[in-house]
Amino acid sequence: MSQIQHFAPPAGIKAPPLSFATRVGGLLFVSGIPGFDDKGALADGFEAQFGFVVANIKRILDEAGATFRDLVKVNVLLTRASDVATMNVLYASAFGPAPYPARTTCVVHALPDPKMLIEIECVAQISGR
Repeated sequence: MSQIQHFAPPAGIKAPPLSFATRVGGLLFVSGIPGFDDKGALADGFEAQFGFVVANIKRILDEAGATFRDLVKVNVLLTRASDVATMNVLYASAFGPAPYPARTTCVVHALPDPKMLIEIECVAQISGR
């Protein structure tokens, strides 16, 4: 049986009881990451939150020895349908160039903090590293 490696939240970030990511075998499972800054505060506005989500995912991937090119599946949760078009433009820039990972985008009623506009979770393939 494979050992599970856990990746903790950054120091000073108050997080719920979870690992930011877990690695088992050649797969890295990244928890849903909201758009908080390095002090744990949620940024104002959708574009700013998206930027912090990407930066936080990059930090986790870097720590695990992976890149955005290693992503195989991405789940995007939005609280406003009006942000889908903007998210697609930002996503293409951040997660590209093509080919992109498989993706699901859902508009949900709410996320854990009413100020959260987006959360992204993903899975990366990192075997052989």
